[in-house]
Amino acid sequence: MDFANLNAFIAIAEYGSFSGAGERLHLTQPAVSKRIASLEQQLNVRLFDRLGREVSLTEAGRALLPRAYQILNVLDDTRRALTNLTGEVSGRLTLATSHHIGLHRLPPVLRAFTRRYPAVALDIQFLDSETAYEEILHGRAELAVITLAPDPHPLVKAIPVWDDPLDFVVSAEHQLATQPQVSLEEIARHPAVFPGTNTFTHHIVRRHFEVQGLAPNISMSTNYLETIKMMVSIGLAWSVLPRTMLDEQVAAIHLPDMQLRRQLGYILHTERTLSNAARAFMALLDAEVVLDAAPA
Repeated sequence: MDFANLNAFIAIAEYGSFSGAGERLHLTQPAVSKRIASLEQQLNVRLFDRLGREVSLTEAGRALLPRAYQILNVLDDTRRALTNLTGEVSGRLTLATSHHIGLHRLPPVLRAFTRRYPAVALDIQFLDSETAYEEILHGRAELAVITLAPDPHPLVKAIPVWDDPLDFVVSAEHQLATQPQVSLEEIARHPAVFPGTNTFTHHIVRRHFEVQGLAPNISMSTNYLETIKMMVSIGLAWSVLPRTMLDEQVAAIHLPDMQLRRQLGYILHTERTLSNAARAFMALLDAEVVLDAAPA
């Protein structure tokens, strides 16, 4: 079975179109179609139904998809295991990370890594933490540096690196900013801008309201923390932001006996052989844990 054909099959299944798969694989649409035709001929089954512009997996396609992932992951795993025998830190490292961590936490680590291991080609994908999680599960990324899930998948190993305290924030002119003491119940009555409902941070914050039988009044949502900060700063709503992002643009609201925090760190698939490059990157992240824990 041709591995290039399997890659084309997976790309179409994920994008839902031949043109999208072509863009991902840097191929023309006729070239992608040719690969699928060859694969269907090899297997003697039809893998996709094509109804106008809509493309969907047939029953045979749905049966092949998890096996295709498995076949390509085993091949990649074998390549890494053999390359690791040389002891060299080289090759390609596919790293997924969230925009916030990529901007605010990773630069010193990336700088140290590229200087120490110039033979490694870094493929950095900026994704939402939840999407990066799926990239690890499907074997499309070797490491992901993200907001860690409250309830991790059994096939994912999560290693905390940074403790990330969160604060309730408003603009300096907001009604809540002028009060000496604020309750969670009072905050819940005001409009809020939240990370999207699919995000780990959203679930972490919402749980604190649910414990007290409350629900935040969410009027807007976005997955970009910098955008949330802007909307808070102009007085549109309150929100929750990492303490590291606080400055004169927003004012923190301190609630008695309320401590919000999330864990930032890296994840990997427990059944995947890691490259020497990935292990070297993990060592630098582990050093960050020591630095983060050191007294100021």
